[in-house]
Amino acid sequence: MLKDFKPVLGILLRFIIIYVILLFAYQFYLNNGKDSGLDPFSGMIANQVSALQNTIGYSTKLYNDVKNEQVWFYVKNQYVTRMVEGCNAISVMILFVSFIFAFYKGAKTFVFIGVSLVLLYIMNLLRIVGLNVVMAEHKEYGKMFHDFVFPAIIYGSVVILWLVWIKFFALKHENS
Repeated sequence: MLKDFKPVLGILLRFIIIYVILLFAYQFYLNNGKDSGLDPFSGMIANQVSALQNTIGYSTKLYNDVKNEQVWFYVKNQYVTRMVEGCNAISVMILFVSFIFAFYKGAKTFVFIGVSLVLLYIMNLLRIVGLNVVMAEHKEYGKMFHDFVFPAIIYGSVVILWLVWIKFFALKHENS
């Protein structure tokens, strides 16, 4: 009976091992810069969001709140949102990468992950820009967009990429 579940258990075990390793690596990264404010990756995203907003006409300045490990976005003469470590989508990307590696298919796995991570990174930048624009223009909708609309966009992107991986790569027969 266990023989029937062996492929599923192999996938599950591979997922769990990769997820735990990536999670520990990320936590190690976060612990190394604990006293210097927001982690460098999140800070880079905040700078890119600011540059993008300035490009589209939303004059943006950043205030680095080192003590509280956050960066505030100052848009249209008001502090609209703050960037914290959880906004960088790394945890979503770790989950995504773990799932894709669970269905490993050789070199194309690395290519798919690379392209997908770039797409998720761009989606996350646009998500933060969108939230800042909503908060600057229509603050009354801010909570709804932060809690529901934008998470649906980032998680929806992950699900679509997972489905593409499963349908067109992972479950596709090698001989077809």
